Amino acid sequence: MANFLREVLNLYKNLLYLGWDYFKRHLKDVFLKNKDVKDPEKIKELTEGGEFVMKELKVLYFLRKYRATKQCHYSDINKTK
Repeated sequence: MANFLREVLNLYKNLLYLGWDYFKRHLKDVFLKNKDVKDPEKIKELTEGGEFVMKELKVLYFLRKYRATKQCHYSDINKTK
């Protein structure tokens, strides 16, 4: 059970770090909603869902960074055409 707790806390910490202001407000509510779950299978299912959300957030950040970099570096080329 302690292993699950450590995994859930790490997930919460990572999602909190990645989340935007809107996301941060709702993150705590989602975790508190499931605080009484004791079934290891359900905890694993919820944790996997949270890890999926974390991966999606990372992809969105990389895409946002890529678009900003592309716009910055290639904006002069687009203006000359």
